[in-house]
Amino acid sequence: MKGMKKIVTIIVLVLLSSLSLLAQNYTSSNNKAIKLFEKGERALYQGNSIDAIDLFEQAVAVDPQFAEANLMLAEWWYDQKRVDLSKKYYSAVVEYHPTFFTQAWLQLGSLALDEGSYDQAINYYNQFLKLDTKHPDRHEEAQRGLQSAQFRKEAMQHPVPFDPHNMGPNINSENDEYLPALTVDGQTLIFTRRSPRRTTTANGLAEEEDFYISHYTEGQWSQAERMEEPVNSNDNEGAQCLSQDGRLMFFTACGRPDGAGRCDLYMCSRKGEKWSKPRNMGPPVNSAAWESQPSFSIDGHTLFFVSNRKGGYGGMDIWRTVFVEGKGWSVPENLGPTINTPGDEMSPFIHFDGRTLYFSSNGHIGMGGMDLYRSTLNDDGSWSRPLNLGYPINTPGDESNLIVARDGRSALFSSDRSGGYGKQDLYTFTLPEPVRASSVDYVRGTITDAESHSPLYAGITVIDLLTGQQVASTNSDATDGTYLVSLPEGGSYAFHVASKGYLFYSDNYDLKHQQSTTGYFENNIALSPIAVGQRVALRNVFFATGQYTLLDESKSELDAVVTLLNNNPTLKVELGGHTDNVGKETDNQQLSEQRARAVRDYLIVQGIDASRLTYRGYGESQPVASNDTEEGRSLNRRTEFKIIDK
Repeated sequence: MKGMKKIVTIIVLVLLSSLSLLAQNYTSSNNKAIKLFEKGERALYQGNSIDAIDLFEQAVAVDPQFAEANLMLAEWWYDQKRVDLSKKYYSAVVEYHPTFFTQAWLQLGSLALDEGSYDQAINYYNQFLKLDTKHPDRHEEAQRGLQSAQFRKEAMQHPVPFDPHNMGPNINSENDEYLPALTVDGQTLIFTRRSPRRTTTANGLAEEEDFYISHYTEGQWSQAERMEEPVNSNDNEGAQCLSQDGRLMFFTACGRPDGAGRCDLYMCSRKGEKWSKPRNMGPPVNSAAWESQPSFSIDGHTLFFVSNRKGGYGGMDIWRTVFVEGKGWSVPENLGPTINTPGDEMSPFIHFDGRTLYFSSNGHIGMGGMDLYRSTLNDDGSWSRPLNLGYPINTPGDESNLIVARDGRSALFSSDRSGGYGKQDLYTFTLPEPVRASSVDYVRGTITDAESHSPLYAGITVIDLLTGQQVASTNSDATDGTYLVSLPEGGSYAFHVASKGYLFYSDNYDLKHQQSTTGYFENNIALSPIAVGQRVALRNVFFATGQYTLLDESKSELDAVVTLLNNNPTLKVELGGHTDNVGKETDNQQLSEQRARAVRDYLIVQGIDASRLTYRGYGESQPVASNDTEEGRSLNRRTEFKIIDK
């Protein structure tokens, strides 16, 4: 019945679009063929589609150039998914009567595209665009098909390198493994495994989805183990992401009693080795719609996810929400039409560089199905045009759920390709150069109390000195004081550590000139309790050589001093300027005093009472390192503040 209704619809379209039909001036002049065709029409309207098709085929046998009969057969076999026969009869329509039903060219283009005959598809789409004057609403479809055929032809003629490697039996099993999540140091992997259910549930599901964890030690991944409750439960969990340090996890759960919609986002945190009970993220993040597939940025407050909530551009779109201290998660914002399309956008992954977004889509021009793409965040907040990862990474099938390690080139994904350990397995491969992300270094260490040496919970922020923007943030573990935070390559960064009741710690990482041979920097930090006599070196206060005018890059550091003084309104501090021993001693003394005064003046402008601030120049009299090396001289050129009263 469905096929009959479709053919009846096509009959109406043909009648409305063909003057010859309206006048009963068929494309055939053979009376026998015409009578067979009209008899077939009557059979079709009476619901006898089998007889109708037989009569149309007889009409075509009598007159192979009979466009109306060929068209009826083309549509019938298209509906029956017989591509070979559908193409045969559409081809007859356009061969003998190119302008009779121009949409036949469009159908032929679509069929050729689906079967990978790209030169044919290009020809058919071009013919439709050239000959059709009555269906401008279909020209956009033709243009898209033409672009797809041209893209796929070019992609297959120039395949990208692709050599995936199975991650091995410690990760993969006879069951399904998919949706990997990785920490920035590459040492912790959490993924989803679907396996036969261990216990029965009310909904009677035969399989369960749980999180498994593995650690990279001594050059290999450890045997993956099922994560303990409360992270895993008797319900299904999946579609997870990790924060850069692995201490926050966001994931998807569906149909739970506390859910707002069919699938919701949940989050949990880790202290030491113990995970908290997951909690629903609630509104405005979750809604009555479908929310899933989160990805958390290194900035420590932006979460990307997928939803079909109202206000999008198509089916599934990528959205983001921002955590604001004291206010919670913001109303989600759609990433806009550069990323999202009338189709589906899924599986976002924001790389550890904080700017490169990988995702899958069936709405952008690609190989067909869901393809993988890369887009980068521009300085003005817009997204670059998505770039297809290329063939054979992308195929006419569906590709999704890709993540990229901190080196920007090592990708992890799931596949059911032959040669694995079971169903879907996890694989790694090297991304082609044009679609890589920037590599990322990181800083790790432990934060302690300088006096008791006990672990401290502290906030760590990384500020891009060029833009003044926070690029990364995290907190140290309250149980053991450990921390891990990203440093995207090529930047110059202010590194701040702060904890209530303590003086903050300041450092500088200039990755334009400072390279790490291991990919990370070790920095164990002892914070001093606020007390008279304690001092802090301001490593990110900058002046031009021989000058005392503050450079713009100093703002984030000085604002941290403002925050400390505002949070501790009884503190009084001395601002001290120091130089190296290059130049005359008297000149250095004067310059150090002028620089200390410039810092004081900035703080006053920011609202700090002048009575709380004194300044003094020490010149080259108090070096903290040897002046015999440039590194030592750099450490000696500094601004400090010292607590003189609390």
